[in-house]
Amino acid sequence: VSVIMRELEEDKLLVRQAPLRGKIGQPSIPMALNTEGAFFIGLKIGRRSAELVLIDFLGNVRAMLQHSYRYPAPRETVEFVTAGIKTMRGELTPAQDKRIAGLGIAMPFELWNWADTAGAPRDVMDEWRHRDIRADIQAQCEFPVYLQNDATSACGAELVFGQAGAARDFVYFYIGAFAGGGIVLNGRLYSGPKGNAGALGSMPVPGPDGKPTQLIDVASIAMLEKALSAKGIDGSYLWTSPQEWGDIGPELDEWIVSASRALAYAIVAASSVIDFEAAVIDGWMPLDVRRRLVEAIRQAISGIDAEGLKLPFVREGTVGIHARALGGASLPLSERFLVRPNTTGGA
Repeated sequence: VSVIMRELEEDKLLVRQAPLRGKIGQPSIPMALNTEGAFFIGLKIGRRSAELVLIDFLGNVRAMLQHSYRYPAPRETVEFVTAGIKTMRGELTPAQDKRIAGLGIAMPFELWNWADTAGAPRDVMDEWRHRDIRADIQAQCEFPVYLQNDATSACGAELVFGQAGAARDFVYFYIGAFAGGGIVLNGRLYSGPKGNAGALGSMPVPGPDGKPTQLIDVASIAMLEKALSAKGIDGSYLWTSPQEWGDIGPELDEWIVSASRALAYAIVAASSVIDFEAAVIDGWMPLDVRRRLVEAIRQAISGIDAEGLKLPFVREGTVGIHARALGGASLPLSERFLVRPNTTGGA
């Protein structure tokens, strides 16, 4: 062990702390992760915005850039990433720059299928079908680039950077422009053999009219924006000001009612398959809205017949609005430095 510790110290991944004195014998010298031992970049490509984040070895955010749009376009996205990485690297010392271990991309799979729901031109969205965005960005970087579903990445951020407590099995929902999620089993992010496990946005739930629909068509923030637009209200601030939405009014109240009901059914349905300890709710929304949503979900679940099931405790996430970008940054961290990666595709 001492040999390994010395090698890690020589690689500047560990640093010595102040000696602990007061006991018999030589004072012990505790070791800690070196904050600047490695750096990681995370990219979130969403339906309404893109985020680029730089974190250090302890997960501290060193820099963050955001770009809002009506819909994502491949060329503009690559331009944002290229310029953003250049800006971030320009603020690092040469020694720090050499320690960038990789970049992780968090984005929706098959983005082109959401043209109508996102209100985007079909021809622009269809460009994503024929582009390998990971390869495009890899061509601009000398460090490895990884790719993962955005909601799954948000779940990974809760697992790596969040405060999940003792829960090792939980179902996770991230409410962004569209609703999605992920699954954690035995303390590891479970993506399944095809990488699509935890595709909770596609889960069938009762719609406002009682007819079956998908969770994504009820609980997504895009549905709130649509309701505001129908009243002639510009909802662009939903994407540009996620920390504070102000007084939205009855449209928000109605969205919370419908979204919480759909999420409650999704949680009960998921619990009939796996015995989860917790159901975690996070999203691109102010803390007070997230709190209201979680309280409404708890109330909605109490009205569902769940006989034969032990339902999980519903709680708020602890990472917040930047969970997807931070989850992207956790990809190279997990691949390079975790002995047991936090993602598994098998049972």
